[in-house]
Amino acid sequence: MSWDDLPVAHALTELAGLVERRQGLFVRWSRGPETDLGSVSSTDELTGVPMPGLSANPLDVEDWWEDRSRTLWVARRLYDYAHLPHEKGPGVRPWILTGRETGRGPDNEPLVADVRPLCWIDPGVIEEARAEVARQEAAWGPLRRTGR
Repeated sequence: MSWDDLPVAHALTELAGLVERRQGLFVRWSRGPETDLGSVSSTDELTGVPMPGLSANPLDVEDWWEDRSRTLWVARRLYDYAHLPHEKGPGVRPWILTGRETGRGPDNEPLVADVRPLCWIDPGVIEEARAEVARQEAAWGPLRRTGR
């Protein structure tokens, strides 16, 4: 199977619906399953230590979010890491996966093994997420913040 043939999520509401229907979803920003599933291990960038799974970000809605918008939840989860394609270079894009959490990485992100890719995320969805965040009264910045 060519991983390029994975389905593509084309709308933020489509992803929100998937999160509503299914638990245990993660988003990973990388060059894709074809590259990642060869070793199924991320590496700590600071130390070079291999980790027991792929670093990914959970999409499950936390209880404290209560009955707030699932679309806003997913927008926030995507927006927080939307800087990664620029930072990590050409070919890096988001995709949704399921798997078994094996630990936590240095940024407290889940490390996922037994990975099953579900879909790519269209770049337009990231733009939708940015727009959704911008509409909030107290809009926030992306996770990677410059300072000092």
